[in-house]
Amino acid sequence: MKPIDTLDSLREHLQWAIELEHATLPPYLCALYSLDPERNPEAVQVVSSVFVEEMIHLALAANLLNALGGRPELDTPRMMQRYPRRLPHGELELSLVPFGPEALEMFLRLEQPAPPGAPPEGDDYETIAQFYDAIEEGLRRLCTELGESAVFTSDPARQVTAGPFRHSGGRLTAVKDLGSALAALEEIVEQGEGTARGEVWDGDQDIFHPDREEVAHYYRFQELKLGRRFQRGDSPQSGPTGEAITVDPDGVYPMPPNPRLDDAGPVRDAQEDFNHTYCAVLQLLEQALNGNPKMLGPATGTMYALKAQAQALMKLQAGPTFDYVEPELRR
Repeated sequence: MKPIDTLDSLREHLQWAIELEHATLPPYLCALYSLDPERNPEAVQVVSSVFVEEMIHLALAANLLNALGGRPELDTPRMMQRYPRRLPHGELELSLVPFGPEALEMFLRLEQPAPPGAPPEGDDYETIAQFYDAIEEGLRRLCTELGESAVFTSDPARQVTAGPFRHSGGRLTAVKDLGSALAALEEIVEQGEGTARGEVWDGDQDIFHPDREEVAHYYRFQELKLGRRFQRGDSPQSGPTGEAITVDPDGVYPMPPNPRLDDAGPVRDAQEDFNHTYCAVLQLLEQALNGNPKMLGPATGTMYALKAQAQALMKLQAGPTFDYVEPELRR
């Protein structure tokens, strides 16, 4: 596999990273919006926390790309490919399904830790960690060959360093040199699969359970699947041995898998409303991540409108399609 050995290639892979992180958002949102929060508060807490941290990962990938003189792209049809679809430049197929065993298995495969000794893979990667390992390898190589000052060339004002993120102990930090770039990559990988590639915890404090560290994404979904929380002393080998987690399978709104635009009527109207709102979010995020960080607040605020729109669809036994709407056609 061709290594990442030029700045252009590194920038290209960081744009792929943005597209990768974004591709996870619609599946997480469908699972989250399908949950009745009164009947499944613990599942809502888990899925919402993972979604927020994937948003942080997207912003960190954009900070990395910005630091290298690139320009993150989000408001583009390439970000809104029809589901089911493959993870960008990867092997895993993603679908839009309601919360349940199928969604949990997909999320576990998505967040799966890399096997010990797994090689970096900049394309056709088996795990997300291997993809980010390839980026780290390329970053270190180019800093050695060219010097950090030739690699990190962007205006620091383009960095997004604070946002109205909730439900997470994750950090959104500026990238300005090799050290901060490596820290950003570590944050992305550890939140997904755990610290030191073999720990349950991701290194952050759990804001919902202040007495313990936060569990990495892969192990949060294991908790939901197995119906029990990890506690101090647990390991990937032991599995979770802590308090029980209750998931009510009847507390899930119905949603057909991978919805398509309805022919006409109230369902199609509601689907189009959702798509217009979602594309407005992408537009605001692109502005925020291209030198106007203050737009992150409006982008996050607009996302709250999506919840009511999606749940209205599910009460019609339908679901969001996540189709791209060209800017000139938006309301």
